[in-house]
Amino acid sequence: MAHWTDNVHRMWWKEASVYHIYPASFKDSNGDGIGDIPGIVSKLDYIKSLGVDILWICPCYKSPKVDMGYDVSGYRDIDEQYGTMNDIEQLLEGLHSRGMKLVIDMVANHTSDQHDWFKSALASKDSPYRDYYIWKKPKIGENGENLPPNNWLSLFSGSVWKYDEKSDEFYFHLYATAQPDLNWENPKVRQEIYEIMRFWIIKGVDGFRMDAINFISKDPAFPDAPITVPSSQYQPAAMYYSMGPRLHDYVAELGKFLKEHNAFSVGEMAYLYDPAEVIKIVNFDRNELNMVFQFELIDIDRGPFHKYCPKKWTPREFKDIVNKWQVFMQENDGWNALFLENHDWGRSVSRFLSDKNELRKVGAKMLATFIGLQSGTLFLYQGEVLGLANMPKSWPIERYKDLETINYYKQLVHDKVSQETLDTAMGEIQRKARDHARLPFEWDSSDFAGFSSVQPWMDVNEDYKEWNAAVQVDDPSSVFSYWRSILDLRRTYKDVLVYGKFELVDATNEKICAYRRVFGCEAALVVTSFSDSAVTWIIPHELLGPGKIVLSNYGDEKGLQTEMVLRPYEAFLYILSN
Repeated sequence: MAHWTDNVHRMWWKEASVYHIYPASFKDSNGDGIGDIPGIVSKLDYIKSLGVDILWICPCYKSPKVDMGYDVSGYRDIDEQYGTMNDIEQLLEGLHSRGMKLVIDMVANHTSDQHDWFKSALASKDSPYRDYYIWKKPKIGENGENLPPNNWLSLFSGSVWKYDEKSDEFYFHLYATAQPDLNWENPKVRQEIYEIMRFWIIKGVDGFRMDAINFISKDPAFPDAPITVPSSQYQPAAMYYSMGPRLHDYVAELGKFLKEHNAFSVGEMAYLYDPAEVIKIVNFDRNELNMVFQFELIDIDRGPFHKYCPKKWTPREFKDIVNKWQVFMQENDGWNALFLENHDWGRSVSRFLSDKNELRKVGAKMLATFIGLQSGTLFLYQGEVLGLANMPKSWPIERYKDLETINYYKQLVHDKVSQETLDTAMGEIQRKARDHARLPFEWDSSDFAGFSSVQPWMDVNEDYKEWNAAVQVDDPSSVFSYWRSILDLRRTYKDVLVYGKFELVDATNEKICAYRRVFGCEAALVVTSFSDSAVTWIIPHELLGPGKIVLSNYGDEKGLQTEMVLRPYEAFLYILSN
């Protein structure tokens, strides 16, 4: 057991938990219907009471907000919608005085087309900023027309290329046309990014979430992608940009900068399911990033062609994915980022279980148990700790705001797909759209859920009178209190629940997801049922031993028996006696 007790590389960020905020939707302080930084400052005691250590906020930089702030036009400026630099300084002071840290988004793959760099690049091919972006000459079609340089599909639909008539060249954009990708091949671009990060570190920021960081290196040949969607003019091409040839060179350089400044780091890495590639980023001795968000678990219901294509999944697949990453990281000295929700996906209780009222509370607690007691740094998204659900299925597409969703739906209508295809897509949107996580936070039962004094920028979910922070904070049986218990237990049993070895239990069971955490002579058993009806479970004999249930989503402390009948979505944590 020497490996688990002597060489676990104890680090503060492994023991930490992170609370993730989407500023526009958290708390409006000035009555304009949009959340802001002073609103966050006003709720720091609420966040602290949960027991988290780090606050991560999505971008508040100056931005036209074509993609809700992920299109940055000024990296050293705060967008007036969210407040001022003084407000950020107040936030930092409020967090640090409470013993907490601040992590901000660093959007390093692309800028806004309104950024001065791009405006200069667009104005002249001789601009010193022209090579900050990716430009290509058009292909010439059969009739002499200008065609995009390749057939890659943008993440927001359509081509990844936009034609600039003035220079007779296309620029590259993985996301919206208003989000041109930066050219990381240019060392000046990389230095600009580090200088921006240094600016924020001097301000007092403690670390960064690196947005879309695995997209910064593209295949320099920009070949056509294989035809996998015959009906589409443009084709999925993640294999050419999600793990480009120079990615590790760039991230190693970035990691050196982060280490010099003792900054926390987590990278967003979509379309990357190969642990052998991810470990190159997060292996302890390589000093690149502390951890990354890989999305294999979150993509479990993603169809083959698009996020909004359906795909059935089973609890067995769910735990197999978890086991794959847990075991690989512990065997290769890496570290996981644990999450089920963020600002880009639907609510976990609605996607993975059921948000019907009779099952929603125990279901939200079960998912908390399942993810919250694994090995890794825990990331909790605003409202997840309240068991908040997706918007009602009765809401039509017109009430959705997000560009990704709107563009996809418009493309289907444009392509004149069948009503059945449109209905299927709408069903997936009702499960997975980014808008679900971006509904205004439900603070209390007053008008507009206590989020604002006026009609907010997005409609408030209809369930806010029953599901809000005010009714949960002081209720010991609430989802909020349950999450607080999980964070308390991770501190109380730090050796076994943070640094302990992960071992999947009863791996072939189709409904029960159970695992052990082991550290020296300490052991814990985590049991969760993914079934919405009762399930009988025969506990493997070697797991039986004296101990006690210290957490139960049904609130009782029955003992462990050889044969147990688990109630719908039941979950518990059993700590074995030494």
